[in-house]
Amino acid sequence: MTEVSSLTGRLLVATPALADPNFDRAVVLVIDHDEAGSLGVVLNRPTAVGVDRILAPWADLAGAPGVVFRGGPVAQDSALGVAVVPGAGRPPGARPHPGGDAPLGWRRVHGAIGLVDLDAPPELLAAALGSLRIFAGYAGWGPGQLEEELGEGAWYAVDSEPGDVSSPEPEGLWRAVLRRQRSGLAMIATYPDDPSLN
Repeated sequence: MTEVSSLTGRLLVATPALADPNFDRAVVLVIDHDEAGSLGVVLNRPTAVGVDRILAPWADLAGAPGVVFRGGPVAQDSALGVAVVPGAGRPPGARPHPGGDAPLGWRRVHGAIGLVDLDAPPELLAAALGSLRIFAGYAGWGPGQLEEELGEGAWYAVDSEPGDVSSPEPEGLWRAVLRRQRSGLAMIATYPDDPSLN
């Protein structure tokens, strides 16, 4: 595996130094990362728009809060579905997921986390999904752009957990992800919202 492909399925956590307001305290799940560029969705930007208003057939499968999330500044008129399929990221030798390893209409990104084909009938996936989030838009980087931002210290790259996709308190995800790190990053979770008031 090359260094370029190693970020797929990981989280990008915005550093306090990242000045782009689109990504202030953002937690981005990297869905695709290769020589052609990178694509991800911001996990902690819920909107006030219910899934039932945008994609009514999927509303019953969307986890709480049942709203559309702002996935990033690119193509905000498009929707992406990210879902966890319990058992799909099983360790080698474990029993397979009922109905096979990957249900129809779901493509693995990393472990139990994958993309949902929102054009597929929801009932095709209803029994397999553990959680589903709908994102309007995504975050995108051209070839080498994300690596450059990482080199400049704009992001921390950390491992994802299936629960990150369906966090019931998405606004607190930035602090929660940092807090669980076993390094000096855990201290960054206490960084004040406005350092000038400190």
